[in-house]
Amino acid sequence: MKQRIIGFDVARALAVFGMVVVNFKIAMGAKTGSTILLWFASLFEGRASALFVVLAGIGITFLTNADRKSNNSSSIKHARTSLIKRGLLLVVIGLAYSPIWVADILHFYGFYFLIAAMIFTISNRKLLMVSVFVTLLFPLLMMLFDYDKGWDWSSFTYHGFWTFDGMVRHIFFNGFHPVFPWAAFLVFGMWLGRQDLTVNKVRNKLFLYASMIWLFTETGFYWLRHSFTGLNSISLSAEDARLLFSTSIIPPFPQYILAAGSLAVMVIMSCLYISERYSKNKLILSLYQTGQLALTLYVAHVIIGMGFLDAINSLKNQTIDFSLFSTLVFCLTGMIFSVLWLKHFKTGPLEWIFRKIVK
Repeated sequence: MKQRIIGFDVARALAVFGMVVVNFKIAMGAKTGSTILLWFASLFEGRASALFVVLAGIGITFLTNADRKSNNSSSIKHARTSLIKRGLLLVVIGLAYSPIWVADILHFYGFYFLIAAMIFTISNRKLLMVSVFVTLLFPLLMMLFDYDKGWDWSSFTYHGFWTFDGMVRHIFFNGFHPVFPWAAFLVFGMWLGRQDLTVNKVRNKLFLYASMIWLFTETGFYWLRHSFTGLNSISLSAEDARLLFSTSIIPPFPQYILAAGSLAVMVIMSCLYISERYSKNKLILSLYQTGQLALTLYVAHVIIGMGFLDAINSLKNQTIDFSLFSTLVFCLTGMIFSVLWLKHFKTGPLEWIFRKIVK
């Protein structure tokens, strides 16, 4: 069990680092510089945050397993209440955080937790069914509603967020990480957490299936994008073909959920294996400790990281080279801080406050 926990926290650290790569790039408007580095940074877009949410789902399963298996109504009610408290707190923190960082994931995260509170007792099969339903609901919503409403895509600005209809639309449909379909990652993570990941055979099987899904999805939709772009006999423009067959985060079509979700499984299984094999390695142990402070570091990368860059007039109109260098400095600093902090305390500062409030 110890090795298993180490692997999940290592994956969580990598997820946070990946989000820092993406968010620093967005905040700096880093669209120039090395072509290779631009390509490298693009690999994390919509993937690191998806990994973060899948890991949250796994964490929810670990948190509620004993209560769920007890079949005790009082225990189940306590677990449900705890999830609701966590969800509401994340919503409040995230909304308070949104004026500082428009691409915040925490308030979305809170709504995923509220959904988890309603369904954590259902069977494995039903968890997968819910995940599929949430995923497939998004294309239906796109046919019924205007996905572009509220957006100024040239500046990634969302207008009307603080109105009732704007907030509902943003949170559930067309925000950065809308409940439909992003909650599918969390629900799938809940299912994944119920698998016996201490068994190599189970991990290998999951890694194999995830690799096949990821490869088929990415290559298949790459072929579709380029095939339909070159056809003149159908009423589909090159831009529409790129949009419809995209596996990118915006808009989050089912193929994006498949691609990002399967990649998340591959990363998690790899982290479990590597952490088990190299459990005494200093880098692995440092990542393990960094993962335990994921919430603290996520908030810190905006308030402290971007705040410092803004203070020295280095936040806007930067190259990808400077953006990734800043990311590297922050991540290394975050690792050092995590290791030193956990020598004196059991949990991170924000993690401690969070647990005290929802206790």
